[in-house]
Amino acid sequence: MAGDLHTIRGQVQGVGFRPTVWRVARDLGLTGDVRNTGDGVVVRLWGDRRSAFPEVLKKELPALARIEGWESAPLREPAPGAFSIAPSAGEGMRTSVTPDAAVCPDCLQEITDPFERRYRYPFANCTNCGPRFSIVQGAPYDRASTAMRAFDLCPDCAGEYVDPADRRFHAQPIACHACGPRAWLEKLGGGVVNLEAFSMMDDVDAAGGALMNGFIVAVKGIGGFHLACDATRADVVADLRTRKRRRGKAFALMARDLDVIRQFAEVSDAEADLLSAPEAPIVLLKAHGQALPDAVAPGLDRLGFMLPYTPLHHMLLRRMKRPVVMTSGNPSGQPQCIDNEDARTRLAGIADFALMHDREIANRIDDSVVRVDLGRPRLIRRARGYAPAALTLPEGFETKTEILALGGELKNTFCLLRNGQAILSQHMGDLEDAATHADVEHNLGLYRQIYRHAPDVIAVDAHPDYLSTKRGHAIAGDRPVVEVQHHHAHIAACLAENGRPLSAAPVLGIAMDGLGLGDDGTIWGGEFLIADYRGYRRAGCLKPVALPGGTAAVRAPWRNAYAHLMAEMGWAEFAMNFADLPLFEALDAAPRATLDAMIASGTNTPLSSSCGRLFDAAAAIAGLAWDRQDYEGEAAMAFEAALDPAALGEPDDLAYPFAIPLLGGSGLPYIEPLGVWRAMLGDLLLKTPPGVMSARFHRGLAKAIAAMTARISDGTEIDTVALSGGCFQNATLFRLVSEHLGQRGLTVLSHSDIPANDGGLALGQAVIALADSQQGESHVPRDTGPDH
Repeated sequence: MAGDLHTIRGQVQGVGFRPTVWRVARDLGLTGDVRNTGDGVVVRLWGDRRSAFPEVLKKELPALARIEGWESAPLREPAPGAFSIAPSAGEGMRTSVTPDAAVCPDCLQEITDPFERRYRYPFANCTNCGPRFSIVQGAPYDRASTAMRAFDLCPDCAGEYVDPADRRFHAQPIACHACGPRAWLEKLGGGVVNLEAFSMMDDVDAAGGALMNGFIVAVKGIGGFHLACDATRADVVADLRTRKRRRGKAFALMARDLDVIRQFAEVSDAEADLLSAPEAPIVLLKAHGQALPDAVAPGLDRLGFMLPYTPLHHMLLRRMKRPVVMTSGNPSGQPQCIDNEDARTRLAGIADFALMHDREIANRIDDSVVRVDLGRPRLIRRARGYAPAALTLPEGFETKTEILALGGELKNTFCLLRNGQAILSQHMGDLEDAATHADVEHNLGLYRQIYRHAPDVIAVDAHPDYLSTKRGHAIAGDRPVVEVQHHHAHIAACLAENGRPLSAAPVLGIAMDGLGLGDDGTIWGGEFLIADYRGYRRAGCLKPVALPGGTAAVRAPWRNAYAHLMAEMGWAEFAMNFADLPLFEALDAAPRATLDAMIASGTNTPLSSSCGRLFDAAAAIAGLAWDRQDYEGEAAMAFEAALDPAALGEPDDLAYPFAIPLLGGSGLPYIEPLGVWRAMLGDLLLKTPPGVMSARFHRGLAKAIAAMTARISDGTEIDTVALSGGCFQNATLFRLVSEHLGQRGLTVLSHSDIPANDGGLALGQAVIALADSQQGESHVPRDTGPDH
């Protein structure tokens, strides 16, 4: 009897997909079976109504399921007498690993109902929610290949597990009080916890009581430990900063519900939907209403809130009517703790108590961070809830060649390409930390094993000193290594995310970020590239200015202010016109002779066209950042946060004036900020508020970027602009530039699902390497400048 064989790939394992197939097949009167395999979910069907199966299944997909590929073929085998769910088969995965998902309404109802057997069970889950990637140890996705293999099912859970009509059918993390993981509260550094001092219920509620009483509690979650405390108590938040050695970077917050969040921040409908979504990210919200202590988010106007996303978190905050800090569980600069013993060692000097559990965290994964800009969610950190969901590559990338791209030095991710899909890893952090380096090693092994990935080509950043680049060369063996220019990778990532076909015409890519090695040996970071996947030409840039001290200038905004002022006007003009400013006094006290000698000789002083350093200089001149930055982008974020929105409506002639002359020798147009510095210094003499100065700077830079775009694209066939790089995570700059370009009739491509910062670099490297492996040439038009 004729039948059909369906192989379905995508986010189809661990999401209740097989039970849905079982139900649909039975409703249609079909026989056959469904099983998990390394290639995806395989369905065999017999029956008169089998042609209706694909359409009905797509209409009834489970909440977390996503189909990315579907192949069908005829079957010539005897039909079985019924439809069944067969045991899993095969190793490795060509389908997607499902990201971790926030607790669903059904499970949440169970843990709050005293008549349910999972009442107050911290690890309740089902096929619609719960841990997924964080517990995966192999493929296919079955309990034996997860951290739950240590827990044998009790009879009640086993009954649910094998009942296709139950929402826990084949839910691999299924558990209950009788057979699953357990949570407990312990005092770090030794000693006995007096539970009755905090709660009469259980250890999780006692941990909540400890938070209410001003203690710092380490909380073991899905992807790692957090450090939690009462966010409304300035003394406790300050104490946490001191113990964690985290001087300035904002703390993430968690609140039990949207009503609590709305007491402290503006929440739009789109932001509320994001907070309540299965991904449950940290959402950056405008601070509004009751004020939290300055130490929560020093110098910033946004607060990063998330809602509880596990039963444990809901139970923890049950009595907490105010927000709590929920920051990564680690001393500053180190990866999150994921192991109980490690937490006892590394967090003992930070937290008073630890809420632990005995389910292993197989894979460390941070909280994702999202902001809504121009009506769309924009990922800033792609991790829990989003990774490692696959991205379907644009038309033209269907080749079987497999690529491994290793990303950059900061905000490191890596990317696997195979079968027309990109699998971008979770955010892992900065590679200068040895523990992060080890985390990358673990994750590379895991991804290559579960996806059966054997790369034909390795892609790396063109900077030879990046640890990711060195790793790529070390593991390549006799395989080719493609070195990709940093900003070309940014633009290619934006093109791939937006589905731009391989054969499409070049775009004007505008990459604004901190730094990346340029083809001329200088540091680029404010680039206008005519680009496609196969090549690019530098068509314009921000003015290259010295970075006195190299990385020291990256950390100290005042060095950039000095370098820019000296590059534009020199000390004589500065002293003659602005000697009455405190800024003059501060720079006069700096080691100017040493800096001047470094700039003159070029010793440890590369030239840089960095937009990030331009913002650093502006923030220092405005008096908002001076000595040092404790994290990347701190000065620029403070400068944007200070912005007075009313000043954005000032007359156009008050926007700071950038010019666009030509670089000597190359004829390359560049954006010159001399007029900006003179105007800013004049505003300082007039005691203009920093918020007004910030607005004028943002407006002026956005106008300059639009003017440079017009200069490059007018009279050409370029009709599309791609915006990428971390500086476009500045919401004001991004909005103003997008508006200017849209008014010129240009199509603007930007990031949403992939970060604009270096967290998206690996995707760009990967698609460039894949394009390089195929026959074809770049369509970038030649000019007097070099093509690549």
